[in-house]
Amino acid sequence: MSVWIAIGATAVGCYLVKFLGLAAPAGLLERPLVKRLAALLPVALLAALTAQQTFSDGQHLLLDAKVAGVAAAALALALRAPFLLVIGVAVVVTAGVRALGG
Repeated sequence: MSVWIAIGATAVGCYLVKFLGLAAPAGLLERPLVKRLAALLPVALLAALTAQQTFSDGQHLLLDAKVAGVAAAALALALRAPFLLVIGVAVVVTAGVRALGG
């Protein structure tokens, strides 16, 4: 039963967050700081999720083939490779390290 309470609370919370965003005054949303935060927040969340999925396994630090794939993707990004190539490099490096037993 507690799972359904958590699902209901999450649904209500999501609705309230959405409602507060729609109910915010236009003047507040036009401020430069709010615009900048709105632009940077998705990037920060995606980076945090990527780091959590790459370097952890529950409560433990995990260093495996995914780390090599992310490092290869970072290198490809630093070399200004196109996004699809970055993804391809990450997949190939991760698969290669796993095939070698890493």
